[in-house]
Amino acid sequence: MLAAHTVARYAVLAAFALSVLVAFASWLVRSRRVSPFGVVGRALRAASDPVMRPVEARLVRSGGNPVHAGWWLIVGVAAAGVLLLAAWNWLEGMAYGAAAAFSGGPRSAAALVIVLAYKVVVAALVVRVLASWFGYHRYTRWLAPAYALTDWVVEPIRRVLPPLGALDWSPLAAWLVLWVLERILLIGVGF
Repeated sequence: MLAAHTVARYAVLAAFALSVLVAFASWLVRSRRVSPFGVVGRALRAASDPVMRPVEARLVRSGGNPVHAGWWLIVGVAAAGVLLLAAWNWLEGMAYGAAAAFSGGPRSAAALVIVLAYKVVVAALVVRVLASWFGYHRYTRWLAPAYALTDWVVEPIRRVLPPLGALDWSPLAAWLVLWVLERILLIGVGF
């Protein structure tokens, strides 16, 4: 029997291959390599248009060229597949780590909780910084959790260490404070 991870890999590979075929079919018809009014052209359009039209509409709304929709579809499916597999690996590793920590006793479980809390807050800090680079800030709906998780450490540092021109050093200083706090807590637990 195949492992679930192997099945997920094959599913991602199949989705990628399908996106390549859909993009190729759409390109054949739109570039007039195949007549759009012939039997083959109508079949290719019927197969590719339900997938390509939403991609093209999204691309046009974003100010892009709908001719590039096939490439965006392929790259989007590949990126989503890589993210899905990375999330799967992370969840699997966390499950094994949690099982090992909780079987190791209360000190191991406390150390796991400390490490997980550190990782979650640092991930929220990274999301906050990357989103600010792209012009998204505190009042963006999907960024509210990242700000809620990191304000307790970033804002006091920002009052002491104000931004220097365009550079805001407070997230880097917050990461350093979090790292030191994690090490102190792990030493306190006995690790």
